Amino acid sequence: MNANTREEIMAAAKAAVQTHGYNALSFRDIAAAVGVKSSSVHYHFPTKGDLATALAERYATQAQEFLDDLQAKSLPHDQLMRAYIAAFRGALEDDNKMCLCGIMAAEYADLPDEVRKEVDRFTTVNHQWLAKVLFARHPKTPTEATEARAIAIFAAIEGAQLVARGKHDIRLFDRIIEAYIVSGLLS
Repeated sequence: MNANTREEIMAAAKAAVQTHGYNALSFRDIAAAVGVKSSSVHYHFPTKGDLATALAERYATQAQEFLDDLQAKSLPHDQLMRAYIAAFRGALEDDNKMCLCGIMAAEYADLPDEVRKEVDRFTTVNHQWLAKVLFARHPKTPTEATEARAIAIFAAIEGAQLVARGKHDIRLFDRIIEAYIVSGLLS
């Protein structure tokens, strides 16, 4: 069993979850997609929870790295926000998929605790980054108001992705985001 097989399993599982959700994650389907036996999937990930935890952990870590890199570029606020939004749009561009942790959050009650922890971490990573961006833009705004706005922005973008996915219309995502911009939510 090599590292490439593990990575192929992770890639197939990520695509499956982003398309169908955690509850539809099937070792048999993952094995078929990768071209291995189901026992090979179990070798790398003994349980569905182990696989989902690995996926969510990697996704949250990649989000943190992306946002840290974005912050380091010292872009103007509007460009930072557009780059942030583009990451969510990218999932829709990839065969109408959802944010991995967003779709898992919809099934939160069904997730094992260790998966919930990583889904929560993804939300925290996004919330904290947005709060930093907003604090830099509006340093005199009370912390509580900035924190509330940060989580509202995160929820609004995840929601726009969900609505656009349901309609299978990426242009709808763009129209919703533009409405957020016009309303001042993202500034």
